[in-house]
Amino acid sequence: MTDPATPDDAGRWRELNRAWWDERTPLHVASPLYDVAGFRAGRETLRPFELELLGDVSGLRLVHLQCHFGLDTLGWARHGASVVGLDFSAPAVEVASALADELGLDGSFVCADVYDAVAALGGERFDVVCTGFGALNWLPDLEAWSEVVAALLRPGGRLLLAEFHPFSWVFGADREGERFEVIDDYFGEAPLHDDASGSYADLDAHTSNNRTVEHQHPLGSILGSLLRRGLVLEAYDEYDHTLFPQFPWLEHHETTGSWHVPAGEPRVPLMFALVARRPSEAAED
Repeated sequence: MTDPATPDDAGRWRELNRAWWDERTPLHVASPLYDVAGFRAGRETLRPFELELLGDVSGLRLVHLQCHFGLDTLGWARHGASVVGLDFSAPAVEVASALADELGLDGSFVCADVYDAVAALGGERFDVVCTGFGALNWLPDLEAWSEVVAALLRPGGRLLLAEFHPFSWVFGADREGERFEVIDDYFGEAPLHDDASGSYADLDAHTSNNRTVEHQHPLGSILGSLLRRGLVLEAYDEYDHTLFPQFPWLEHHETTGSWHVPAGEPRVPLMFALVARRPSEAAED
């Protein structure tokens, strides 16, 4: 990422990032990438591997952290879960709440920062915590995040984390026709500043709130933060495709809606997913 922002931006990370998301919510709602009309008509928003990893969620209480405007959250409601989504962007929460009401789905939404989720959700514990796909890179403190996750899980409850693979972010994608070229530090600890207009859902959109502060979290840091909270890893997998044109030369598969490295080219992991369980009270004792 570029680094034109001032050092003060790191201290204003939440303010800057919220402004970015607030402005882009209506762009995303209108974008073909999110296909809200298709969702209204019954389009499946969840990936097959997510459904396989969690299995039947009928009757379960599920919270989706950093849920944006709630399509995946409400997708779990369509599979029988009672869901609540949490996001720090008020415009996103308003859209999500309206969609839930319009479609008669068992879902509610709360506007709060993820670090404040335990209090914002009234101390409720859940059967399932879901998060991912461009969520962790916005958070400066994984240890505090994993404490929130553990506190939200009832004994025996499960976390489903499905995320873009941190290894994929070390590669550049600036020029048409390039293949993988390492340009960034996988173990980088400094905040990543950007000041680019547009959005992953509309690269050419004209936007004014463009400064962001993001963070590179290696896979070991993600897993380690969860294990240090006492969660038990039950499943882990990596995937050679992604959900948006992360690199200009990825190929779009119309049938799945996913983006792939061209056939015959070397592949790297572009997404990963895991399930981690909070031990039962007896196991904790």
